[in-house]
Amino acid sequence: MEDRGHLITETRNLRSMRLDQLSTGQIFDLMNAEDQTVAKAVSVARADICRAIELVVAAFERGGRLIYVGAGTSGRLSVLDAAECPPTFLSESNMVQGIIAGGKEALTRSIEGAEDRSEDAKRALDKKNVGPNDVVMSITTGGTTPFVHAAVEYARNKGAKTIFFACVPAHQVMDEADVSIRVITGPEVLTGSTRLKAGTATKMVLNMITTTSMVRIGKVYENLMVDVNSEANVKLVDRAVRIIRTLIDLDRESAELLLNRAGGRVKAALVMHEKGVSRDDAEKLLEAANGKVAQIIGEVNSCMRDVE
Repeated sequence: MEDRGHLITETRNLRSMRLDQLSTGQIFDLMNAEDQTVAKAVSVARADICRAIELVVAAFERGGRLIYVGAGTSGRLSVLDAAECPPTFLSESNMVQGIIAGGKEALTRSIEGAEDRSEDAKRALDKKNVGPNDVVMSITTGGTTPFVHAAVEYARNKGAKTIFFACVPAHQVMDEADVSIRVITGPEVLTGSTRLKAGTATKMVLNMITTTSMVRIGKVYENLMVDVNSEANVKLVDRAVRIIRTLIDLDRESAELLLNRAGGRVKAALVMHEKGVSRDDAEKLLEAANGKVAQIIGEVNSCMRDVE
């Protein structure tokens, strides 16, 4: 068995050596101080994160997918990020996907041995027919997970672009991905517990990759969620109405009527109002502009106020 003690995620944090002797408040202060270093660690990886985003944008533009692969916390965070894309961006459910070692059962309970089964990763990607249009992003904060490394190898062999994410430097664990993101969060407060700072960094990076990619392909207008799934629940219907009112000076009843005429689609509602066209014509204009509202209506005078 290989000794992993040299990995930075496995080393002891000198600031938490007396963790078991600290008061609740002292533990809070220590963890809070350590967490404040995570954003800085992410910023150091800016260039590689941006390169990864460009791969994902290119994949989306050619009809491809982003497929996350991880185990344990990394896998759960990737599945969570993928699940949140459709309601936020009205993206197809298969556009961003998450594969976790051990399958769905591993989402709610630990299946530790699953991360060692390389063949499972290959089978999971094979079921998804991974190919040249796709991007596969493997996530392993400690850098050594066999399940994740096998996914990179399989995806490359299928012609897909690959991204590797870890919280250890490349000289400690190498990878063969097209883009290697290394966010060095350092030793954890609780030695080896990478659900802490490394997990926080993982969520930050995954959110950044999907959000930025969705912005780039036209899922956002200004900083507003114009592709929100307004039929999902009451909260999102309200958000859609408020977005319309933020951009167009309408009372709430008129905004609701416009949204209904647009079939619940905020983008279509905006184009219909600003261009004076029917829903069908608005949808045609959006299709021609690859869904980018700004290309059709330019900038509108946002009310720049909170609406009731």
